[in-house]
Amino acid sequence: MKKKRIQRQGSVQSAIGNPQSEIILGAHMSIGGGVHMAIERARSINCRAMQMFVKNNMQWFARPLTRDEIRAFLEHRQRGELLSIFAHSNYLINLAATNPQFHANSLRALTEEIVRADQLKLPFLVLHPGAHLEAGEEAGLEKIIASIDHVLAGIPKVKTKIALETTAGQGSCLGRTFEQIAFIIGNVREPERLCVCLDTAHVFAAGYDIGSESATRKMFRKFDRVIGLDRLVAIHLNDSKTARGSRVDRHEHIGKGKIGLEAFHFIMRSRRFRKIPKVLETPKGKDLREDVENLKTLRGLL
Repeated sequence: MKKKRIQRQGSVQSAIGNPQSEIILGAHMSIGGGVHMAIERARSINCRAMQMFVKNNMQWFARPLTRDEIRAFLEHRQRGELLSIFAHSNYLINLAATNPQFHANSLRALTEEIVRADQLKLPFLVLHPGAHLEAGEEAGLEKIIASIDHVLAGIPKVKTKIALETTAGQGSCLGRTFEQIAFIIGNVREPERLCVCLDTAHVFAAGYDIGSESATRKMFRKFDRVIGLDRLVAIHLNDSKTARGSRVDRHEHIGKGKIGLEAFHFIMRSRRFRKIPKVLETPKGKDLREDVENLKTLRGLL
């Protein structure tokens, strides 16, 4: 039955019998028109993985999802064709915020977005840890830990986890070193509800060398020593417009930036990352043409 259903979809017909169709590779997709529309956009370009927002990413709050919206997403005829779907939190959230109202908004927004992701049965919500805003690294990390404890304590039955994302370290953003991520995970009350998303552009801008296959292997060995590869649940595949160690977060198309192709070649071919979803967050227009080109480049590395 499943094979017949896929064959009726013209856009995915060529994927049948193709080993590449099992690669958990895709891109971030817009939820414009409803959360279910992200699925259609992803499958229109043969994605097998998808990241999405669960609400407008530049607004603090949104009305709750309706039963019909949840059903339209969960029962979408193409949902089963995606091997992995996960969420990304909005960009306003800062768990280390020093402004009391901003911090309160961040706690509420994160709580609501985890609940929305859970309603859509998404396994984790990717989150930038936060920026200490000149309060200092130690104070910022402690506030992030307390904030995560507060949020998770309020939603004990929710299954969706928080996936802390490695950052470029722009400004006072925390999470630019594996040690900072490990410190957060090691000090929250419920570490089992945390996991990690690694962004190639971010680690490169933060100063990690991934300019060659051997350097990329070394970076992942350090990740394993400090955090543990068992915590890695997703990889953002982005090239970088800025140089290594710039601490400036600017994504570029695959092979068009400062990283080069060797890191992506290693990640795409490594058996260790075969079951980890890999998604693009590169610039694109509504027709998704850029995603198609980037995905073609990545598949070509196989």
